[in-house]
Amino acid sequence: MVKHFNAVKLHENVPPDWYFRSIKENILQRYWHKRRFEEVSKLIEKSDGKILDIGCADGVFTKVIFEKAKPSKIIGVDILPKSVTWAKKHWKNPKMEFIVSDAENLKYESNTFDAVFILEVLEHVNNPQKILFDVKRILTKNGYAILLVPTDSLLFRIIWFFWTKFRGKIWKETHIQTYRNNYLTRICKKVGFRIEEDKKFLLGMLQTVKVRKI
Repeated sequence: MVKHFNAVKLHENVPPDWYFRSIKENILQRYWHKRRFEEVSKLIEKSDGKILDIGCADGVFTKVIFEKAKPSKIIGVDILPKSVTWAKKHWKNPKMEFIVSDAENLKYESNTFDAVFILEVLEHVNNPQKILFDVKRILTKNGYAILLVPTDSLLFRIIWFFWTKFRGKIWKETHIQTYRNNYLTRICKKVGFRIEEDKKFLLGMLQTVKVRKI
């Protein structure tokens, strides 16, 4: 029997402004996230429709996506009410909306979004394949999704071990999925997406995949 994890409980120690504050305070986190968005930004398309950012946290990366894609609206959803509350107060752009929502129980109608972003989130969820099926449903025809996960390479596991002993201890035991051996690529194919980009970077520690609904 597969154990079901409560996402709110797992992440209860994460500060509501974690990314906003960490990028300012910590040079290593600043570099890590800079590299993430250098790679993700290469894949972002301009859009005059709606975009969904799943696992938006405090909205720092939602804003980066918005500035690159220029959609009519971007919606950031997260399971943590305190993070959503912080994002609502901090980001005042009327085209940016933040909502408390469970990635595994999305309530949006089919064919709603031109693009969906799930950045370093799928390692924290119970059923990633279910989420990807739902993402495919809510994407418009020819819509795309950008997914980013840690690869759980040996180097990543070593760094993660030490990271979660010190500054990153709030993340200890929050990774409940592993994407070793290209597992993300395999489930994207099972869902029926067309894979357009599949790349590992940061010494193979992160994998970004861009998929298209056809």
